[in-house]
Amino acid sequence: MGGRIPGLAAAACLGLGAWGLGHLDGVRGWGFSSLTLAILGGMLLGNTVYPRWEDRCGPGVQFAQKTLLRWGVVLFGFRLTLGDVATVGWRGAVTDLLVVASTLLLARVVGSALGMDRRTTLLVGTGSSVCGAAAVMAAEEVVQGGPDRVVVAVSTVVVFGTLALFLYPLLYPWGVAWGLWESDGLGYGLYVGSTVHEVAQVVAAGRAVGPEAAGFAVIVKMIRVMFLVPLLPVLSLILPPLEGEKGKRVVVPWFVLGFAAAVGLHSLGWVPEGVVRGLLLAGDLFLAAAMAALGLSSRVTAVRRAGCKPLILAGVLFLWLLVGGGVFNWTGKVWMG
Repeated sequence: MGGRIPGLAAAACLGLGAWGLGHLDGVRGWGFSSLTLAILGGMLLGNTVYPRWEDRCGPGVQFAQKTLLRWGVVLFGFRLTLGDVATVGWRGAVTDLLVVASTLLLARVVGSALGMDRRTTLLVGTGSSVCGAAAVMAAEEVVQGGPDRVVVAVSTVVVFGTLALFLYPLLYPWGVAWGLWESDGLGYGLYVGSTVHEVAQVVAAGRAVGPEAAGFAVIVKMIRVMFLVPLLPVLSLILPPLEGEKGKRVVVPWFVLGFAAAVGLHSLGWVPEGVVRGLLLAGDLFLAAAMAALGLSSRVTAVRRAGCKPLILAGVLFLWLLVGGGVFNWTGKVWMG
């Protein structure tokens, strides 16, 4: 454990700093999450001063990138209860399912047409369809794409998620005028929560209309996050075996099951609210440190080598979320009220 301390301390300090910045009103209003800030800060140091310390810090950075990520995902489950799912109802759950499934399918088709490797395609598709950077990091456990592919996928989430948080509020009055959603902001919140990439971006796009829209959007977004539980085993079946593996294997990461267990515990009310708040804080810090560790391990040359294809793929998926997600939301309003 002693050999991990320098790298773990570096990732923790970066993550803590990003978490603090992410909670400043000015920064939060722009939709920059602590995860985004952590990876940007990590990449800045990772491409400047960190390489000379990499031999000493490497074990701790890898520990943060893997172990802290897993526990961060588990603790993320305390943000949701089954009562929240009931509040959204079938309309929200079905809309989320359609958005996630169709976006992943489109990613597979477009990525193949662009000649992209399947692992990068799935990481970009997962980040766009589920919950941004955290989903990319969680999916890497199954996809085994390596830090270079992960940072490319996360970069696309940052670009198009940021674009979404500015564009979506501009669409709100048009949606009311065309009858796509009601003026109370709940229908708009469903649209935002089911189609925008990151949780912080969902909050920012929702708050631009009102607190009710933001609150509803976050619940819908959390249901999208829950789709990680069935999604990761499916990804393990889609991917070809890694070199040395014999045949396909179904991978069910323990931390995804832990996430589901956390949702269940929170739903039952067995964990005091004060403890829940502490667990959520710990989870946020774990995820921020993991993202900072990823940034430290990443090199800008990896993004350059990937070229513009991942950006094109993410752009197509963004347009699909904007338009196709809007169609799913409108259809849900017509058929399910």
